[in-house]
Amino acid sequence: MKEEQLLGLLEAVRTGELSPQEALRRLQGLPFEDLGFAKVDHHRALRRGFPEVVLAEGKTPQQTAQILERLAAAGGVALATRASPDHWQVVRQAIPSAVYHEQARVLATGEPPEARGDWFIAVVTAGTSDIPVAEEAAVVCQYFGNQVRRLYDVGVAGLHRLFAHLPTLQEAAVVIVVAGMEGALASVVGGLVSAPVIAVPTSVGYGANFGGLAPLLTMLNSCAAGVAVVNIDNGFGAACFASAITRLLSTRAQPTRA
Repeated sequence: MKEEQLLGLLEAVRTGELSPQEALRRLQGLPFEDLGFAKVDHHRALRRGFPEVVLAEGKTPQQTAQILERLAAAGGVALATRASPDHWQVVRQAIPSAVYHEQARVLATGEPPEARGDWFIAVVTAGTSDIPVAEEAAVVCQYFGNQVRRLYDVGVAGLHRLFAHLPTLQEAAVVIVVAGMEGALASVVGGLVSAPVIAVPTSVGYGANFGGLAPLLTMLNSCAAGVAVVNIDNGFGAACFASAITRLLSTRAQPTRA
């Protein structure tokens, strides 16, 4: 349940449009709903500003569909990450409005909401192989009410590709940098922009990449100030972090863009 939904419910009781008994019935699923195998957190949007998101990986398609159904029934968009085509086949039968973002591996029960403000989040990848993780970040950012601009395949092997997009980078409210191999792109971007930079190491790379450990350590040791790092392949975590920042912007005057 979102804050505006709860306020609307209370206002309906105040004006007499809704009886206290009916309001109580609607609130009985809060703060969480016990499905036996899962406890669905309907209060998370009130506490955190964005709703619970289902990690489909490790769950059966049926479990994923049941949780998404309950989240969607509470109002708003419901999301599942790391979803496979098998998850999608079951969810689409249970929730006809659901959509599957295949490259991002994200399931959603509806369309992204209208973006807050005129700012945007830039999602940048070092290489094309990093795009699946970047798409997870980008799609979740959009469903959390953000405008997103994608700048893909602009890594340090050819920095002229990055510099061609420098005006866009410098206008972004937040920049998410997704890189595998040695992960140097986050430091480069961190030295070029004033916005917060969220670095996402990926498991893309040859043996000494160590499944993403090499770029993780590079990003943690960045000499560029203002770079924060999330876990390996964690596009979802980067999206949550970026959305927390833009949510603060929404409580202030909108920034002016040229």
